[in-house]
Amino acid sequence: MRKAIVRARQLRANQTTPEEKLWHVLRHRKLNGRKFRRQHPIDRFIVDFACIEAKLVVEVDGATHSTAAETLYDRNREAILTAAGYEVLRIGNADIYESMEFVRETILAALERRGTW
Repeated sequence: MRKAIVRARQLRANQTTPEEKLWHVLRHRKLNGRKFRRQHPIDRFIVDFACIEAKLVVEVDGATHSTAAETLYDRNREAILTAAGYEVLRIGNADIYESMEFVRETILAALERRGTW
């Protein structure tokens, strides 16, 4: 677990621009009072964002997530996270750049589905 914490800290220090933009929406309980963590270890993975109380994971997907190998890896990872009780929400970089309000509403809808209101 110690390795995961060190790696998570490295990822937080080197987040992508889309992750940084989304973090500004999620941090400090700005999204209807829900606490999100960024680059958070869950099981053997480090997820981009997690709302622990709602068991919701938000993953920011860039161009590298379009290859066959990455798609398979993402599918397997998502299955493990789902088996642990998490819902995984995938958000594309383009959505963050083009419509942050849509992204915000999508995350809020997922939180509502999770019954955390």
